[in-house]
Amino acid sequence: MVDSYELMERMQARIDELPVGYISTKQIKGKTQYYRQWREDGKIKSKYVSARDIEEVRSQIEERKRLELRLRELRKKFPRREGSNGEYKTNVLLGKELQDLVRKTRPMQKRDCYEKLKKYLHNDEDWTRVCVLYGLRRTGKTTMLFQAMDELMEKDPSEVVYTKMRSIDVMNDLVHDLKVLRAQGVRYVFVDEVTLMDDFIDSAALLSDLYAAMGMKIVLSGTDSLGFWLAKDNELYDRVRIVHTTFVPFREYSRLLGINSIDEYIRYGGLLRQGELAFDDEDANAEEASFRDEESTRRYVDTAISRNIQHSLACCEYGHYFGPLRELYEADELTNAINRVVEDMNHRFVVQVMTRDFVSNDLGLASHNLKRARDPERQTDILDAINAAAVTKKLMEILDIRNKSAQTIEITPVQTARLKEYLKALELIVECPIQNGESGIERENRILFTQPGMRYCQAEALVYSLLQDEALKLLSQDESAFLSACILEAVRGRMLEDIVLLETRKALSRSYDVFQYRFLSGEFDMLIRNSVDNTCAVYEIKHSTVCVPQQARHLRNDSMLSLTERRMGKIVGRYVLYLGEDLDTEDGIAYRNAEHFLKNLPEVEMVSGLEKEISKADA
Repeated sequence: MVDSYELMERMQARIDELPVGYISTKQIKGKTQYYRQWREDGKIKSKYVSARDIEEVRSQIEERKRLELRLRELRKKFPRREGSNGEYKTNVLLGKELQDLVRKTRPMQKRDCYEKLKKYLHNDEDWTRVCVLYGLRRTGKTTMLFQAMDELMEKDPSEVVYTKMRSIDVMNDLVHDLKVLRAQGVRYVFVDEVTLMDDFIDSAALLSDLYAAMGMKIVLSGTDSLGFWLAKDNELYDRVRIVHTTFVPFREYSRLLGINSIDEYIRYGGLLRQGELAFDDEDANAEEASFRDEESTRRYVDTAISRNIQHSLACCEYGHYFGPLRELYEADELTNAINRVVEDMNHRFVVQVMTRDFVSNDLGLASHNLKRARDPERQTDILDAINAAAVTKKLMEILDIRNKSAQTIEITPVQTARLKEYLKALELIVECPIQNGESGIERENRILFTQPGMRYCQAEALVYSLLQDEALKLLSQDESAFLSACILEAVRGRMLEDIVLLETRKALSRSYDVFQYRFLSGEFDMLIRNSVDNTCAVYEIKHSTVCVPQQARHLRNDSMLSLTERRMGKIVGRYVLYLGEDLDTEDGIAYRNAEHFLKNLPEVEMVSGLEKEISKADA
């Protein structure tokens, strides 16, 4: 009779023979092409599968998943035999091998949030807590682990250990190794890819209640950041220190990469790309690593966001937390829903976005701007002649978004609310209030997206689809280029508004109120209010290098200014944030460079121009 340990060895041998990954499809020249995709050594790999072999490969992948699940169950029931020397059950790395690995991080600058990790490691008050590095892929988590280990090992290498979990590992394996390591005098344990363990969320409290309480400093990291959020909610509670890595503001992006252009940040921002802090992730330097095209962006949304949510929910209480999203998951509609939200990120996050026929907001904005171009010779209504339905269809094909007619199930308001909650937990979206200066305006929040490169890449996909329209094929190359430039310029302008609003709000939230202020006939792109002395500054945000009087028309609107002072206090500054040089106009408007403004945060000067002179005169 085969004993349990021999059975597990046979199962592992069979698993090693079977293909790993999942099946994806692409529409190429109207034909469906099949690919097996999987992640290996930090890189997404893909292999073509012929139509005649697809069912066999799909069956083998499903067999592998069933065996892996069964093997994990057996390993929980029958822990591995211990060797006479107390061998480790996970991939423990220590000593000289670990020193050689982490030494690579020494030339690299550290993330702003690194100080939070360092504080945990050296703060004795956190003796009952574990620390979690929480964020989307390619935001520097593993690099931060290595930098912290390098500093600790300079003092005493024997006290530091690193282990990287695999999908076949279970919490009992990690607990066993922690017991052995503690007996060996190890004080600092860094555990990477911990969310790959199916039972991590439901058993995470073991780490804080037992080993952290015994004096070990345990730092956890992994790609399924939602899993940490669920663990904190269900198991860890107040026994965890969270270090968020998803949000990379412009000032930090500029410091780490030496890139001072806001347009570069709009194009690639959100992830740390080539030359950044992902030395352990080889595909971070590959062409598809950043948001370079629609395919790489779609793949990132699928692997880093949608699969993050799916795996975390599946592992938490045996899938109990899927709740209303289970239908979307089982019908393979979850990625579709996330893509719809991403494309509409700067607009109302409501159920209509997900259930209506997909219509690009960028298309309408470009049409509006083209009709009102400053140069009369450039004004055109060409977009009115475009077949909007055809353009929208092309955009959906590029972004791999299904139209409502192709959905197998309806998306309910409850599902929308739950998905919104999880996207917030991933730090992918942030809600910013829009306050109203007059009655009669609908109350709403502005949804800000923390990954600008993803947004911009989708806008480029829109341009591509526009240029395939029959009406545009009749244009000259110069006209087509102008049309493309206008659309992308409009998108960059709107994205600059979001970036300034998001980063200012995050940097100043402890001392100031920051929001958009809306009226019946206009709005201030941003208002900063000091509630202590009842003063405020109002801002217009323009993606332009040229100072034009029209840019500040709202800042000269007596009615808007009067209504603002009535509710928000004395206006001490009126600013236009743009991409040109700093200057002050005769009527008190202060033009300031937006890049400098963002890089100087959290320092901010509210008093400006004529208001400053008036204040001096009053004094």
